[in-house]
Order: sequence, then C-alpha cells, then structure tokens
Amino acid sequence: MSRRKGIMSEGLKEELAKELGFYDVVQKEGWGGIRARDAGNMVKLAIEKAQRQMMGQ
Repeated sequence: MSRRKGIMSEGLKEELAKELGFYDVVQKEGWGGIRARDAGNMVKLAIEKAQRQMMGQ
C-alpha cells in the first residue's frame, strides 16, 4: 500500500511537534513512532493556526 504525499511541509510538522512536546520521539523513531493521539493533536493545531492566519488577513 502506498502512502499519499502529505499536505504539511516537513518544517511545519517539525514546528508543531516541538510545540506539542513530542519532537524527540520524531527524531529517534521518525514520524511512524508518534502516537495516533499526537498526530491528531498536530492536525488540530495546524487547523487552528491556519484559521487564525485566515482571520488575520
């Protein structure tokens, strides 16, 4: 099974992981090592940031 290419840039994912406190896991194990809950929180935070950015424009 092939994986779809992600929408978020690698830099944004790293920034969010640092902000949420699990970037050390990403460094040690890669993105596959994070918990589903962490991935969900990362998406939620990305959406919140995008909404705030849209409101500011």
